[in-house]
Amino acid sequence: MRKQNQGNANRLEDIPNIGRSIADDLRSIGILDPQQLATRDPLEVYLALSGSMGQRHDPCVLYTLMAARHYLQSGVSTPWWKFTEQGRAVLAEAAGRITVKR
Repeated sequence: MRKQNQGNANRLEDIPNIGRSIADDLRSIGILDPQQLATRDPLEVYLALSGSMGQRHDPCVLYTLMAARHYLQSGVSTPWWKFTEQGRAVLAEAAGRITVKR
């Protein structure tokens, strides 16, 4: 992990772990810059991406969004896969909140 100045992220692609494809997906749901992403919950963004794309994204997208939020809050660049365990817990908790209406 290396410490970076979070002010260096002027574009979504400037955020570690965010490439052109994910940046384009984020723009498709109205997240145009790092400041907008910093204010959003990674799970909500992940679910919004799934809704707008009409398909469930791979969970690694959630882990990437968690890594991006970590960077935007701390300035520390961490590989997305370091958020796998935490992300799995977030997904399990979210699945437990879903209620089935009959």
